[in-house]
Amino acid sequence: MSADPLHRAGTPQRRTTSPPSSGSGASAIEVRRSARRRRTVSAYREGDRTVVLIPARMSEAEEQRWVNVMLDKLAAQESKRVLGDAELAERAERLSEQYFDGRARPSSVRWVTNQNTRWGSCTPAEGSIRLSHRLQGMPEYVVDYVLLHELAHLLVPGHGPRFWRLLEAYPRTERAKGYLEGVVAAERLPHVPGARSE
Repeated sequence: MSADPLHRAGTPQRRTTSPPSSGSGASAIEVRRSARRRRTVSAYREGDRTVVLIPARMSEAEEQRWVNVMLDKLAAQESKRVLGDAELAERAERLSEQYFDGRARPSSVRWVTNQNTRWGSCTPAEGSIRLSHRLQGMPEYVVDYVLLHELAHLLVPGHGPRFWRLLEAYPRTERAKGYLEGVVAAERLPHVPGARSE
């Protein structure tokens, strides 16, 4: 038996890792192993971290597989939850604080149903940000990217190098852009009569 106190029966072992490339928007993953846990795996968000609880006997390969499964499951649950306008404004404030030192201060942030050709818009003179209702149900990191994009317009009006440098601070910019490009591409695909939708 190991003398390491983390390996005593019943004492959870903790390890923090970076999120896998297929994971969700959390910045860190903490895996907690427990000798008391026999078969079940669970996960939850704790601030900016995702905690995954697994049995102590799991192999590294099983751990990685379950971390990916649980991240996908959490992302699916979160994507079903629709933020209201007040929550959207609070989220914009947190993102501005985290990525722009609080310098981007919108006067209003809300969902709108009249934007079908773009994901969001910003009127810097008024300080208003509007997000398309089509974003509702998409992964949080995508909504965060669009919010940050519009917040950046409060600081830099155009899409020049200064604007894109601001967005480099958000680590999921490229992934979110790719997701949105995929949605647009899928909408352009021809409908195949008789095709079964899953």
